[in-house]
Amino acid sequence: MHTSESSQAGPGKRVGLGLALGSAVAFGGSGVAAKPLIEAGLDPLHVVWLRVAGAALVMLPVAVRHRPLLRRRPALLAGFGLLAVAGVQACYFGALSRIPVGVALLIEYLAPALILGWVRFVQRRPVTRAAVFGVVLAVGGLACVVEVWSGLSFDAVGLVLALGAACCQVGYFVLSDQDSDAGDDAPDPLGVIAYGLLIGALVLSVLVRPWTMHWSVLTGTVRMNGTPVAAVALLAWIVLISTVLAYVTGVVSVRLLSPQVAGVVASLEAVVATVLAWVLLGEHLSAPQIVGGVVVLVGAFIAQSSTPAKRPLAAGGEGAPVKAVVLSRKRRLG
Repeated sequence: MHTSESSQAGPGKRVGLGLALGSAVAFGGSGVAAKPLIEAGLDPLHVVWLRVAGAALVMLPVAVRHRPLLRRRPALLAGFGLLAVAGVQACYFGALSRIPVGVALLIEYLAPALILGWVRFVQRRPVTRAAVFGVVLAVGGLACVVEVWSGLSFDAVGLVLALGAACCQVGYFVLSDQDSDAGDDAPDPLGVIAYGLLIGALVLSVLVRPWTMHWSVLTGTVRMNGTPVAAVALLAWIVLISTVLAYVTGVVSVRLLSPQVAGVVASLEAVVATVLAWVLLGEHLSAPQIVGGVVVLVGAFIAQSSTPAKRPLAAGGEGAPVKAVVLSRKRRLG
């Protein structure tokens, strides 16, 4: 999807900013809604399955409309479902079951910095000094978030899972950039999202065995920082708001904005998640962690925005991973 200058002007830009902000807020609420379900007895992977399967069911009509994608881009759809849907969500939800929501998401937002490793060592393309500086900033901020001076007081498995979510997002960015310069032949992002959800749901069904789930949890209430909330209401929020609505508004916002602008607004997801976790779950972060979180976001943005730009099509250039923000609003589903 290419953004023209005219689409970024006037009302279109304001609508795009509003949609991007709404998408960040919707995605940011997923972890806060999921954690009470996990604490009530649902396995993190079962919550992931409920989220992905529910969203896949809602997006099924979109998948039917884009049936040719199965024949034209089978590898892309398979990779998208395995990494961008199943991998990211399983790792992220597993992480937030062991560490605070804000910390899990901040670590996941190292992905824009990690993708520079792909650019430099796999694609063998040069990266700018500003990009390297952004990576250093992000790593330094992460050290503050996990309080390394305290001997990694956070759960080590939780930290590894959060880093796994970041790595899966790197794969998501790379896959999203495939054939992005194909013009009218480029795969429709909504179709890729729909089939990614369907494939992710099928893979997760085999791995997590949803028939062993404690379904009774969904019929009662769960505790959100001491306040009883209907479990099915939280699940509906995760599926309809934090997945389907978040993806659709995110993709449309990129059509109205440049990928770089949409990516900056998307970074607010981590801030939203941290604030919601603080208010609704009582997960208080220390001053160094808050400062570190800001540094992570700033470093990730610098690294992402400093990625070498896509060369003109006439030159036969290779696409830059930053263009993958077009589909990145799911990234992280979460």
